[in-house]
Parts: sequence; structure tokens; C-alpha cells
Amino acid sequence: MRRLHPVILIAALAFAAVLWQRHTPAPTPAGADAKETTSGQSRVFHDQGTAASARGFLPHEARAMVRRIASGGPYEHRQDGAVFGNYEGRLPAQPRGYYHEYTVQAPGARSRGARRIVTGGTPPVVWYYTDDHYRSFRRFELDR
Repeated sequence: MRRLHPVILIAALAFAAVLWQRHTPAPTPAGADAKETTSGQSRVFHDQGTAASARGFLPHEARAMVRRIASGGPYEHRQDGAVFGNYEGRLPAQPRGYYHEYTVQAPGARSRGARRIVTGGTPPVVWYYTDDHYRSFRRFELDR
């Protein structure tokens, strides 16, 4: 039985290395233009770049949440408006407390799901949408 311990340890370390590599964002080249890059299956937002019109890609529920955020609420979930830590570094670096997250409820979902709007600034000056629970973000501007 003692011979299995090194094998189990090596397998556990290899598994941890694979997970670490999967969740570590790709580095942004110095001076790179704003863009979304594809790393495996997830897109990582590296810089502010140009923003899309909200009307062009946001689902109906997200546009309704944008209106709620702009008017100061009310919100369905207690986590709405909480500070988003940006721990993975997928959004441009800002001081803690700059980003806030809001739930975009999927029709018929029993939980909060994976869709969020993340705003930057108070009041919000920059807006991001994720539909894959923070693995990728798409910046958008409010339609005038």
C-alpha cells in the first residue's frame, strides 16, 4: 500500500497544475490594443477598447437590469450591487470597490445562474456583461 502514496501525490499535483493553468488568465502584451482574446474556450477581456451597443447583444433580461441599475433598484437578489473583486484579473485593474455585480436572471431559472452585469464606477461609467459566470466579459455602452 505504501507504493500508492507517491502515485496518488503525483496524480494530485498534475490535476492541480491543469486546474491552475485553466483558471489563470493569459498575460496582456505591453502596449497591446484593446481586444478580447480566445484562450482555450473562454474569451478574456483585457482592456476597455471599444464598446458594443447594449441593444445589439444583451438579452431582454439584461436590458431590464440595466434600467434597474440606472434607477437605483430595486433588486431581486441580496448580492446585487455587491463589490465584484475581479480576482481573476479579467477586467482592467481598478481599486477594490470600483466594480459592482448584478444578477441577470435567466427565464425559468431556480438559481442566480451564470449571467451578470458588472459596472465600474459610482455612478457607473463602464458596463460589462458575462453569460459564463465571469470567464469572459463584453463591454457595452448604454443606448441613448
